[in-house]
Amino acid sequence: MSTPTPFSKILIANRGEIALRVIRSARSLGYRTVAVHSSADAQALHVARADQAVCIGEPLPAQSYLNIAAIIDAARLTGADAVHPGYGFLAENEDFAAACRDAGLVFIGPSPEAIRAMGDKARAKDIMAAAGVPCIAGYQGEDQGEQRLASEAQRIGYPVMIKATAGGGGRGMRLVATPQEFGALLRSAQSEAKNAFGDATVILERAIVEPRHVEIQVFRDRHGNAVHLGERDCSVQRRHQKIIEEAPSPAVDAALRERMGATALAAVHAIGYEGAGTLEFLLDRNGEFFFMEMNTRLQVEHPVTEAITGLDLVEWQLRVAAGEALPLRQDDIRFSGHAIEVRLCAEDPAAGFLPQSGTMHGWHAPPGLRAEHALHAGAAVPPYYDSMLAKLVAHGRTRDEARRKLLLGVQDTTALGVKTNQDFLARCLAHPRFAAGEATTAFIAQHQDELLSADEAAARRAALVAAWLLFATAGHAPHHGSASRLSHRLPLGMRFVIDGNERTTRLRQQAPERFALGDDDAHTLEAVHLGADEARFRLDGVLETVRFCRRGGTLWMNCAGRAHTIDDRTVASAARRDEAGGDGKVRASTNGRVVAISAGVGAQVSAGQPVIVLEAMKMEHIHTAALDGTVKAVHIAVGEQVHLHRILVEIEPRAGEGAAP
Repeated sequence: MSTPTPFSKILIANRGEIALRVIRSARSLGYRTVAVHSSADAQALHVARADQAVCIGEPLPAQSYLNIAAIIDAARLTGADAVHPGYGFLAENEDFAAACRDAGLVFIGPSPEAIRAMGDKARAKDIMAAAGVPCIAGYQGEDQGEQRLASEAQRIGYPVMIKATAGGGGRGMRLVATPQEFGALLRSAQSEAKNAFGDATVILERAIVEPRHVEIQVFRDRHGNAVHLGERDCSVQRRHQKIIEEAPSPAVDAALRERMGATALAAVHAIGYEGAGTLEFLLDRNGEFFFMEMNTRLQVEHPVTEAITGLDLVEWQLRVAAGEALPLRQDDIRFSGHAIEVRLCAEDPAAGFLPQSGTMHGWHAPPGLRAEHALHAGAAVPPYYDSMLAKLVAHGRTRDEARRKLLLGVQDTTALGVKTNQDFLARCLAHPRFAAGEATTAFIAQHQDELLSADEAAARRAALVAAWLLFATAGHAPHHGSASRLSHRLPLGMRFVIDGNERTTRLRQQAPERFALGDDDAHTLEAVHLGADEARFRLDGVLETVRFCRRGGTLWMNCAGRAHTIDDRTVASAARRDEAGGDGKVRASTNGRVVAISAGVGAQVSAGQPVIVLEAMKMEHIHTAALDGTVKAVHIAVGEQVHLHRILVEIEPRAGEGAAP
């Protein structure tokens, strides 16, 4: 008989929506909870919702949420007798699982031995192959020299995939199309892996062209019982990171599901696994699947599985960790309908999905969807952590019903103050190929131009609304003037920048709540209601509502399902720095940490040449020279944390070139 391991208070070694998700299930089973937090998260929602909370340090450079000793100390201090690692890096850290066990704490996850077996991608492939799990041809040897790796890539045949052995979430992963690219991409992958995981070791795999990314959710208890809970399709990705997930997969029928499920169960039995896990596979055009990796934790996308099974997977984790048998057998599990999830991220899709940070001044979760988040109006979005802000999940009787519900919910979400991928997600959901269930891992790359293209008609309409709203809310920005002070100047020439594009238009008052807009008074707007964060109006006879917030000269609004940022230039015009670096100054495109300086003072550089690499929200961002010249000054050092727009490097243009005016 297996020994029970009862516990009563759970410390959650994670943050944000992850911690809140665990708190919800833990409290439903009668467990008290303890939150840990960095100084940057002192006011975070997960801190307020837990029964107790302990600060475990500054966000950098110690990376407090990865500080094993501080987390164990927090458990001792609060009397917690179990630790849930969430579904971040510590959930797959064998040292953390072992430290919990050594401290007499129940680790709500698999054993350190199972984590070790699956945590190293090279070793995991060997174990899976021995268990009869189909694996992709590749190289996972100890010789990590660039020459050996290049030779192995040639043997495998291009395209090849470079993967960090300790990796996850797309970090340390590069797709290499030609031998000429291999060296640079290898060094980039190794650098990112070293910074993210402390291990630069990589493996190589044959790249499967346009596969599906399909994963199987598994559970196994210490009594030897195991089940799978069906598959999830996670093919829609950017930078090898998932942004849309669904269950079941449009590409998997009942027979294939049975084959993949049986393979996944054979894998967990082979390593004596305990707890929740996910077997990730690539599915090719012929219906053949190949093992990629096993994540020894609960996945971010687990809500879609919960939606179609009606199960609480965190509850299952807690029961298994306490020594209980699985609540259901394989034949008892039923699937109902279809579920789709999107990840709302603080990032700029038009700038290569560059992570963003700042303050979320306006937040409103959509009704009718499951929304997993830790946001509120005024919430800080720090630059130190993953860019994901929220998960939005829709369930329907059919796939298209779930897709329609989710599309509506994404458009109805209010996320103002920090740039997000909201509109990009909506476009993905509305795209005919996704709607038809045909999206592969190549979906975004193949359709990026469509997904990022400007909608000029919508932009013009949003600009008209922005012009009126800037005038109507001028009282919220006293140093920029007020509506009453501006009204005597009507008709007024409005000048502003919306989403980076400068716009001008004329606003003329026809009646107390009626305005003509446009140089030729071509448009009319009738104000119906103006609240603190919501406005209702008729534009050219069509009644609409926008949500908004204003801070000084900046206005954010959600208009017709799209978020917009507007800088007022009508009353006060501020000089703007040359963001493109045409003046020879390389500026930080995001808050982040300097991880590499590739051109020192006196170095000759060419336009487009990398000079600085920043790491932000676990991703590397290369900053290049905008012109040919000589590096005149370097204002930062490796390891330094820098803020958005800070001048990093100054470049003196070559004679005869001249800086941009």
